[in-house]
Amino acid sequence: MTPAEAQALADGIVERSLPGEQLEAVVSWARNTEVRAHGGELEHLVSAEEFGVGVRVIRDGKQGLSWAGVLDSAELARCVSEARDNSAFGTPDPNAGLAQSDSVVPQQLDLVDRALADVPTIDKVEIALRLDRAITAADKRVVGHEGADYGDGIGVSAISSTEGIRAAEEETSTFLGTYALASDGSDTTTGFGMSVGRGFGDLNVDSTVEEAVERAVLLLGARKAPSRRTTVILDPYVCSQFLGILGDMLSAEEVLRGRSPFADRVGEEVASPLLTLTDDPLCVEAPTASGVDGEGLACRPLTLISAGVLEGFMHNAYTARAMGTRSTGSASRASHRSAPGVAPKVLGVRAGAFNPSEILAEVGDGLLVHELAGLHSGVNPVSGDMSVGAEGVIVRGGELAEPVREITIASTLQRMLTDVVAVGKDLRFFPWESSGVTLAIADMTMSGS
Repeated sequence: MTPAEAQALADGIVERSLPGEQLEAVVSWARNTEVRAHGGELEHLVSAEEFGVGVRVIRDGKQGLSWAGVLDSAELARCVSEARDNSAFGTPDPNAGLAQSDSVVPQQLDLVDRALADVPTIDKVEIALRLDRAITAADKRVVGHEGADYGDGIGVSAISSTEGIRAAEEETSTFLGTYALASDGSDTTTGFGMSVGRGFGDLNVDSTVEEAVERAVLLLGARKAPSRRTTVILDPYVCSQFLGILGDMLSAEEVLRGRSPFADRVGEEVASPLLTLTDDPLCVEAPTASGVDGEGLACRPLTLISAGVLEGFMHNAYTARAMGTRSTGSASRASHRSAPGVAPKVLGVRAGAFNPSEILAEVGDGLLVHELAGLHSGVNPVSGDMSVGAEGVIVRGGELAEPVREITIASTLQRMLTDVVAVGKDLRFFPWESSGVTLAIADMTMSGS
């Protein structure tokens, strides 16, 4: 399906609207491939197409949803009728309504690698097999892996509404990843490695293996560490997880629900002056970049925290009405089946001036964290209290020392933001909505032995 075909389909559904109602149609199509190799053999191969249509009807402040998974005129008519019927049973909400066109024109981003559609399946299998072979050959301490995985996707989406919204977009994505298993005879550890891009040629087997093996081997012999307060250094992967939690708290949805510790703090200093946090959906280097949001409005760069000062929250059309402001183009849909929520597209800290080794030297003594456990359950979204499991490496005299595990790091999100003492320049994107840099945070509690 092409963007033009998806747009025409969405437009045709909107033509079925009745006077006095708002109707929105969302169309999505994707072709995905998944490959897994293990032990020199192909273990898993799936190639599938997915299609879906979602319809939202709002009348008299009451909303109804419905969806269909087949391209059939009768089924699409049923979908519209069901959404209309569902809206009649909804609870009236004065802020319910579709997004209204604004003055921001969507940018046409280049999110497609056209060559991906022509890559033979055998080449996709072979790159997974190459990754499989390379992992165990990289280091004598590597005893295996939990799968050598390749994945790609070609996706098309379109949206149309009675409020004049019309937008269609196409994107491609590729992924290569593994978890290496390392052993020294008395201890076994794992370490992930990944490579992401838009095309097949963007993927790098060597760097994926190097990262997975380095992470696994580095933690061999890890033990508990003595409890103390120390500077904690988050590597880019862990930093991206931390920012993902922070992004939830800066969603206007969470503010309205009373689940954000940052409510009523706009204009206040909430972080170190070293920290500027942005959501830049137009950053095409990021796998999650997009020109339009989940309601068809133009995505736009948004500064949430500027040099430590809270500038505002992410909004969709609903939260903007409820809080008397304008949408920031931050509407997000989990799928065509869902109503729009609020979420970032490419959330990240503005890169600093230091590389990781310089940050280690500046910190002197601390803890470099490579992995967190129980992050979502370990953070209270209302108070900001955080206590999560961690593993990593002790930093002593600016150098990496012994590995540690079965420890807990604790603070509050608010305190962590104000205690940022160094921001790395090693910006890295992941196949989710938050990026990461090396980030040093002073005076956290490390609980171990």
